[in-house]
Amino acid sequence: MVLEEAAQGFAALGSEARLQVVLTLVKAGQTGLTVGDIQSRTGMAASTLAHHLKFLSSAGLVLQEKDGRSVINRAAFDHLENLAGYILKECCVDEGGC
Repeated sequence: MVLEEAAQGFAALGSEARLQVVLTLVKAGQTGLTVGDIQSRTGMAASTLAHHLKFLSSAGLVLQEKDGRSVINRAAFDHLENLAGYILKECCVDEGGC
């Protein structure tokens, strides 16, 4: 992961509402949630939620898959793990590592 990609991911998580959406999807696991399910769990208005999901999807943090007439949203676990690892890999490098 390069600095620019990490910055985009962290910027996407920099909103309390978007962080809430990602945490909701992380809690749901690999099965994911429909927009309606996310809305009922977060209490967000549909238009607000749609905006945040679009932002998170473009940052690669949420994966969306059409399932009939519904869209299933899933946390992009690999990308989230890489994002967390991007910060942690720098742990104590000035002191010779953790």
